[in-house]
Amino acid sequence: MFRNRKRGPLHPDAPLRHADHRRPVTRREFIAQGFAAGMGTVIAPSVLGLFANPRAAEAALAPDLEILKARCGIAVQGAGRIPFICFDLAGGANMAGSNVLVGGRGGQLDFLGASAYARLGLPGDMVPNAPNPAGASNNFVDERLGLRFHSDSAFLRGIMNRASAGTAAATNGAVIPARSENDTGSNPHNPMYAIWRAGADGELLTLVGSRSSDSGGNSMAPLALMDPSVRPTKIDRTSDVTGLVDTGKLVGLLDQDDAVAVMESIQRISDRKIARVDTRVSRDEVIKELVRCNYVKAADLTDRYGDPSALNPELDADIVGAGGIFSRAEFDADAEFRKTAAVMKLVVSGYAGAGTITMGGYDYHDGTRATGELRDLRAGRCIGACLEYAARRGVPVMIYVFSDGSLASDGQVDNSPEGRGKLAWSGDNQQTAASFFLVYNPHGRPQLYSGDGRPAEQHQQIGWFRSDASVETAATPAANNVNLLVETVALNYLALHGEQGRFGQLFPGNGLGTAALQDSLVAFNPIVNGRI
Repeated sequence: MFRNRKRGPLHPDAPLRHADHRRPVTRREFIAQGFAAGMGTVIAPSVLGLFANPRAAEAALAPDLEILKARCGIAVQGAGRIPFICFDLAGGANMAGSNVLVGGRGGQLDFLGASAYARLGLPGDMVPNAPNPAGASNNFVDERLGLRFHSDSAFLRGIMNRASAGTAAATNGAVIPARSENDTGSNPHNPMYAIWRAGADGELLTLVGSRSSDSGGNSMAPLALMDPSVRPTKIDRTSDVTGLVDTGKLVGLLDQDDAVAVMESIQRISDRKIARVDTRVSRDEVIKELVRCNYVKAADLTDRYGDPSALNPELDADIVGAGGIFSRAEFDADAEFRKTAAVMKLVVSGYAGAGTITMGGYDYHDGTRATGELRDLRAGRCIGACLEYAARRGVPVMIYVFSDGSLASDGQVDNSPEGRGKLAWSGDNQQTAASFFLVYNPHGRPQLYSGDGRPAEQHQQIGWFRSDASVETAATPAANNVNLLVETVALNYLALHGEQGRFGQLFPGNGLGTAALQDSLVAFNPIVNGRI
């Protein structure tokens, strides 16, 4: 007589060991199965290009130096683009059905059949259109984020655990059914270089990422889009963020205002001296201008970053503490929260242009539902934290969530407290994959695209699933080509700025087809006019 031995969910940080997988040997496999954590990273541009692309001044030097500062092109608060953060859930997480709703050709509410939802982890009494007296719509559909989630989605529960009702009401999203290979870092999934090409940049950094890889994340970036000059660099602790700027020992010997005054005086004295020097070089004035600019940059650096709290996420009351997004105890206890805090501080504040947060251990088909629920819940909390921080800062943000592959259920029910009566994940399945993005707008919920006369539902769900819960690979260019999924995300980023017409210029040779086809791939009307 055989007995099934029930086991509880694995801790979100516990490694996953699958009999049908080889032992992990690569860094990517260690992250996907949770043997190693993804870490937050930042990237610094070259020394002379450290400051570029102004947004709006936060602090002022003396009037004469402000004029020189503008002439030198010293940036303040990023490139004036919408902050962009993506979550790379390494291993093949569930996105569709049990989390974000995905339906047929008509959109999210073009419901699939019970057998299809069973493949997506939902028993018959929990399919989206099943009766549910506890639900706001008497079913299992939740519309609080604009993009419809299953009402018991672990992602949703995590997001709403961190994001306020007001933040949710100003958020909307879109889902993109699209295949990607299971458990492989060779998926060119990461959109960082595409977002940078679309104009994202930061005051101090260009991109952030969670690994010291060419993409900054677990998955690759499309080779044709990569640019070594903006390759991400790793950061995994608060000290790495605060260490991005060194204002020297003058701040500390003097208070910040006095230190700035001293450095302004040094600049003026140096400027008078250099005016009397003949460098005997043909480009004499160019060299002198570089020297002048370096002096004013030093003064500006001290003016804006002499106070260490400017960059430190732990000293930001909106992030950590009694009124913060994370309590002090949970921030100290969870490395994923610390990593998320570091990246969102840099990106949402405009210090970095865009960022990837890699979270490991999403290859969670261990015969339970509980393990995946706990990991999805934590990812949701991190996603919600980014939305809420943008709301507190009063700036928009675009958050993109993707994974390498997906998984499916074989119909076994997990009735444990964390399994919640849903169906256990039993194996990898790239056919059920999807990605999604959320957009927060401080001026009100983004509105679905209205420029092509198509039904709004077909802009909230870009593509569709077949009746067996597999991706319809002919629905969109992105559905069967991860390179083109990245292009679709970049197109939507440009469209939020009212610049989708520039897509062909910025991405020559792209695979998204005609302007009319590109319009069908856009989720939202613009939320900003060009730069912010």
